[in-house]
Order: sequence, then C-alpha cells, then structure tokens
Amino acid sequence: MAKTAPRLRPTPPQIPEEDVEGDSSSASSMSSTGTIVPSEDQHIASTITPWLEYLDEELFLADQQNSYHVYLAAPKDITKDPLFVCHHGAGSSGLSFALFALHVRKRLPNAGILAVDARNHGSVVFDATGKRSDDYSREVLAADLLKMLRLTETKKGWSCMPNIVLIGHSLGGAVVTEVAKSGILGSKLVAFAVIDVVEGSAMDALKSMRTYLSNRPSSFPSQEEAIEWHVRSRTIRNPQSAQISVPSLLRMSKPSLWTWLTDLSSTQPYWQEWFTGMSRNFLAGKAAKLLLLAGTDRLDRDLMIGQMQGKFQLQVFPEAGHFVQEDSPEKTAEAMVEFYKRNDRSALALPPKVSELLAQGKRV
Repeated sequence: MAKTAPRLRPTPPQIPEEDVEGDSSSASSMSSTGTIVPSEDQHIASTITPWLEYLDEELFLADQQNSYHVYLAAPKDITKDPLFVCHHGAGSSGLSFALFALHVRKRLPNAGILAVDARNHGSVVFDATGKRSDDYSREVLAADLLKMLRLTETKKGWSCMPNIVLIGHSLGGAVVTEVAKSGILGSKLVAFAVIDVVEGSAMDALKSMRTYLSNRPSSFPSQEEAIEWHVRSRTIRNPQSAQISVPSLLRMSKPSLWTWLTDLSSTQPYWQEWFTGMSRNFLAGKAAKLLLLAGTDRLDRDLMIGQMQGKFQLQVFPEAGHFVQEDSPEKTAEAMVEFYKRNDRSALALPPKVSELLAQGKRV
C-alpha cells in the first residue's frame, strides 16, 4: 500500500454501537502491579506525532476468516535483509515499536520492521460471520501473528519470506514464544526476543490486575490529555514515544470524549493462560533467544537456571520502566541489532564442498 497522508491512528472497521459504552480500561502490562498518581503541577509536552515519520505504510489485510492491520517498513532485499516482527503487549498497539523501528534502521538501513496490531488492539478483527472476534487465547494470538506475516508476504508480492527476528513485549512475549516453540518458521527464524515479561512475575501481577485496571482513568477529553497522563504517571517514561503511540490506544466515543479502544477486562478469562508455562516454552524455542528486562528481580527459577546454563542472552535496562522499547528505544534497538548480527547465519562464509572443488578441476 502506498504511503498516504498522515493520520493520527488507522481507521478501523465500524465498531458496533453497543461496544462504545462498555467498561473500557487501558493496561500498560500484565507485569505492572500499580498505577503511579500523576503530579498535578508538572506539565508535559503532549503534541501528537504522526506515525509515518517512523514507519513507511500501514496494511489492511484479510483472509477468508478475519481482517488485520499492521505497520510496515519493508526490508530492501528480502533475500538477505532481516525483518524484525514486533508484537505489542496487552492494551497497547504496534506503534509502541515506532521509535524502536527508527533506531533499528539507523543501524541497519536495509532491515525491515513489521509492527502488528493484535485483535481488537489498534484495529478490530472480525471473524467470518462479521462479528468481532474476542478469542484472546495464546494459541489464537500466535496464529494471528503468523497470518499477518503470511498475508504481508502476499500483499507485498515477496518471492520468499525474509529472515525473521521475532520480538514480543509483555503479552507479545508470550505470543512470539509460542510461535518460536512451534518451529513453524523453520530456518527463517533467526532469533526471538522477549521484552520485560517472565512467567513468575507475570503470574504474581495477575493477583492485583483488577485493582490496577480500576485505578486507570476511563476516558480523556482529548488525545493530548491522554498523552500527558501517560507521561506524568510514568506509564510511558519517554514523551516522544507517548506522542506517537498513545493516540492509537483511543477512540472518540462522543465529542470531546476519548475512551480506551481495548477493553482489557474482557480478556480476563485468558490472563493466566497467557503466561502459564512461558518460561519452559521460552527455553524450548527453536532459535537464538534474548530476554530484555527492566530489572533482574523479574527472573524466575527456570530462567535463572537457563541463564546459568547459557541457554539465552540476558540484558537489563534498569533506567527503563515496563515499556522498555518505548522508554529506551535506542538502547533496545542497539541490543536487538547486535543480537541479530551475532546470530545471522547468512553472514557465515562456509568452505566450498569437495564436489564443487572437483568440478572446478581443483585438487583436494
């Protein structure tokens, strides 16, 4: 899809009227256990920043069952340049990776970024009957991610799938881990990374999740007010990123009334299922593994043992909050690019086969 005029957020399919008045809340993550009350005397710059300054295009995708939405900056050469596939956390959107995408491309100008919107996040996913699909199980979300990847390949007319680096934040970490564990991407999956979520701390956070949601504002008079709230509450610590990502979390339900696009309370039946067994699945993933955390206290027993055994790389950004890729996009991009380079098999110069040398008339 060609580049179009900037929009504050993608226009989703029509949302049924009865959904507008529902009990909607935002959640910065399943790993957050409380909300910091904003300071009333602190003013934050809350200018809205168009996402087209960071990603090239948005694609509206569909198969016979569902419709989807993604943001894309395509790799220059799909036969050799990687595609970083990014899945956001619960209540967020693909634009939480916008600044990250900018810094990745500064270091790898030919690399691609595919930032997806999960169902009912950023855009509405309908099933074959035309109704909103509210199945948020980990397996379904993983299948959605694979469909968005395949549909993007078809939409762009790629002759093959690029080499893939999967990146998931919070809930997205559980989703990309599910995909990596399945082995369905085969040798195309170079590596995968999980950002600031591990099974133990996530399961502990579920105990206070309802309180967490009830303490969030239910609406804002403007998108700018929502941006300011996110920064003042330190939900997102980087104002530049909040100016890009926060508008995609909202919809205008009435004039001068912006409410959360995603009703996270409706996902409660899936909260425990999202993270159960995640540490074992992460360690079993069929690719190089990276865990990015905002604090080492988040490691659980399985991961501590795995780290001592050298089964994955760990990097900690103590200056960041839970939204590591938004709070520290440059450092996150640097870590991901270096991780990719260390595991890029295409960069290996393998010695020629004996049969090839003989065919060239050389002695062996």
